[in-house]
Amino acid sequence: METIDLSTYSRTVFFTGAGMSAESGVPTYRGKSGIWKDYDFETYACQKAFDSNPEKVLHFHKIRRRAVLDCHPHEGHRLIAGMPGTFVITQNIDGMHQRAGSQGVIELHGSLWRLRCDNCRMVKEDYNQEYESLKCDCGNWLRPDIIWFGDMLDAGVMHKVTEIIASCDIFISIGTSGRVWPAAGFPSLARDSGAYCIEINPEPSGATEYHRIIQGEAGKVLPELFITH
Repeated sequence: METIDLSTYSRTVFFTGAGMSAESGVPTYRGKSGIWKDYDFETYACQKAFDSNPEKVLHFHKIRRRAVLDCHPHEGHRLIAGMPGTFVITQNIDGMHQRAGSQGVIELHGSLWRLRCDNCRMVKEDYNQEYESLKCDCGNWLRPDIIWFGDMLDAGVMHKVTEIIASCDIFISIGTSGRVWPAAGFPSLARDSGAYCIEINPEPSGATEYHRIIQGEAGKVLPELFITH
């Protein structure tokens, strides 16, 4: 495989989707074997469901947390974590990049490991297998800090992501279908801003913005692709 020396680039962005975590055994939400084939998102993953039965929704997310804790970062996660000065933007909510050691990961869709109180506007991290508490000190139910169906992406997060991608000079997309907007527009933004764009995916998305498309799993491809110093 033709290698790339990342030291020749000044601003590297990794953009990861469900396929990145699937390599670690994390169940995906969409697709042929996705969770939403077996569970109704209107019952477990929207604000209406939470307002109707918060305990049921929290129980479902507790099961998801336990499933993620049984999985572990793969070599691709670890290699990215060992690259200083890179930016990681992810659609995943499992925290796998952070467990591998990546700092400052930008999570587009929130995190399984955060809860928030929409009354107090308080956000707390909770990395335990069992929730420390289901309610805030104010008495309000704590809601998983996740972008659910029907939710808007955080405007501040999107502004930051757009700035980072528009200023990178190499953009590596890993394991994302490229069908969900606005994230589907990230490769175009990177290319139009002058970045060299690479897609790594067991099933290529078919997007035409990439200069190079590599079919394969990140855990195997990344160690062979990049020269790091």
